[in-house]
Amino acid sequence: MIYDPSWVAVFVFFSFVGATVGLSFYLGRKAKSSEGYFAAHGQIPWAVNGIAFAGDYLSAASFLGICGMIASYGYDGFLYSIGFLAGWIVALFVIAEPMKRMGRFTFADALDSQFDSRGIKAAAGISTLVVSVFYLIPQMVGAGSLIQPLLGFPHWVGVVLVGIVVITIVVTAGMVSTTWVQFLKGSLLVVFSAILVFLLIGRGFVAQPEAFDSIGPLSESELGGEMIAGRTVIAAADGWEEHPDLVRFVDQQGGGFDVYQAQPTEVEGQVILRQAQAIRKADDGTFVDGAPLGREAGEKQFQPVGTIHSLPDGKQETGGLGLVSFFTTLNDSKVVLWRNKTVAHADGTKSTIHFQKLTPGNEVLRPGEHPKFAGIRGTEMLGKLNFLSLMLALFCGTASLPHILIRYYTVKDGAAARKSTIVGIASIGFFYVLTLYIGLGAMTSGSMDLTDSNMAAPLLARSISTWLFAIISAIAFTTVLGTVSGLILASSGAVAHDLLVGVCGINLSEDKKVRIAKIAAVVVGGIAIVLGVLFKEMNVGYLVGWAFSVAASANLPALVMLLFWKGTSKQGIVASVLVGMISSLGWILVSSDTYKSVYGWDPETAIAPFSQPGIVTIPLAFVTLVVVSLMTKPASANEPAAT
Repeated sequence: MIYDPSWVAVFVFFSFVGATVGLSFYLGRKAKSSEGYFAAHGQIPWAVNGIAFAGDYLSAASFLGICGMIASYGYDGFLYSIGFLAGWIVALFVIAEPMKRMGRFTFADALDSQFDSRGIKAAAGISTLVVSVFYLIPQMVGAGSLIQPLLGFPHWVGVVLVGIVVITIVVTAGMVSTTWVQFLKGSLLVVFSAILVFLLIGRGFVAQPEAFDSIGPLSESELGGEMIAGRTVIAAADGWEEHPDLVRFVDQQGGGFDVYQAQPTEVEGQVILRQAQAIRKADDGTFVDGAPLGREAGEKQFQPVGTIHSLPDGKQETGGLGLVSFFTTLNDSKVVLWRNKTVAHADGTKSTIHFQKLTPGNEVLRPGEHPKFAGIRGTEMLGKLNFLSLMLALFCGTASLPHILIRYYTVKDGAAARKSTIVGIASIGFFYVLTLYIGLGAMTSGSMDLTDSNMAAPLLARSISTWLFAIISAIAFTTVLGTVSGLILASSGAVAHDLLVGVCGINLSEDKKVRIAKIAAVVVGGIAIVLGVLFKEMNVGYLVGWAFSVAASANLPALVMLLFWKGTSKQGIVASVLVGMISSLGWILVSSDTYKSVYGWDPETAIAPFSQPGIVTIPLAFVTLVVVSLMTKPASANEPAAT
């Protein structure tokens, strides 16, 4: 799609960003010491910290990625929300109070509270950096996606812009400004998402069976002719002959072609041709249906999609709906979803053909429609293991994310940590319910961009109101700012506090420790900018699943065993963190998804049997800790207690 920037959107966007940066400079006066920079002096009120938890956690993946997955596939995207929320139960009942009691600034503080081990500090510090960088990727990708329709800039400009703003926030005020930015954007995100849902269900559904052209029904024999329904067929060549269901016609308006896909009808031997869209990226530009992308004569645009083909009882529109009737009406409707296939050309380029798939509403509202979750209803065990592995990673990963864990140091005591977790769970749970409405609304709004599923929620808002689009997009951008700020702050703490002071033994003054942390923030921010540009094609919700897998494998086993098993040794902790981190990273790097989306290789040749590593690597880290701890247990600890 070609996006036209709106002056309203530009004004609202820069107002939000300007207020955020201004708040950062104002609060920077309170962050001169390491205690203030890393932990806000432990003086954040528990209610504010709870909303800040939501602001920190409701990242680009939660808002942009999940809504995009729901809009593209239905209920399956909501499974991520369920996994994300369920993980907070672990944080509430297992992690919250011990983290506050055991640590001071970083995750390594908690792991090393009983040992004073350089090895633990090194392993935990490296793990924090790896997890933070992995989690940064989807945030930066989301930022770039937002900038395109909001300001009309390329994707990379958005990534660079968010990088610069976030580095400014972290460098100027540390945890103090990060907390208040997260508090404000968490509050605004939940409130305006609720407003968007209210307007959405008030508008209801509209049937648009003719949103895209169709030809037929035709007999199958008619597909082989030079003319179909009075239109000239382009002979299949250059890879198109491999897809007999795709038919191209000479464009009647001039420039490029019109592409249709043949789909069977209820009558045997008959097909109907439904209009599709083809996009090809080459060195000389982007082409839509064979014509250059643009608005001039002889050029074409990629058309927005997302419609309902038919409503119950033959209605054309429903009018306002209720919270429950929204789902019951959709369940009895027929929705136009879009899927794609690839045509390989002789010059090495590929055309992605997006075609319509008429889908009953009850299938949209059931799990197992997303290719990654097809194993839920399938018979293959590997598919089921992949799904279970993802859910395990989401459940265990929340309480393992460094930028979430360090937030427990910002309140005064364990009771405040527990209360802030409860507030966070309530806010996050309410928001995730809203994502289901938003995603399904985007699926049926006629405003989706097939080339970027991450933009489903903002484009839904634009279909209702330009002002709402501007506000939602600006809030989504500050959502990225808040999450990235927390991640970069966790990374800078790992470098300055864990690695330089704890591992290298460098004696730093308070001022120098803060200064080095700020330098580290700039470096990590630069790395995040580069990775955000490289991974721009991937759905941010899926990317964040990888970060959760690495966090759950590397961090949670060591933290849980330290809390609940007295036999845990420092060698066991180090081994568990390193084995969990390396095994999960290694698995991801040789998975089919990485082969396809990162390396551009054939996913069938991938080494890993399924993409999500958690079901293997999390138990592996637990076993490693137990075995190594037993092997390194002091001799006196093995002697029987005196009677």
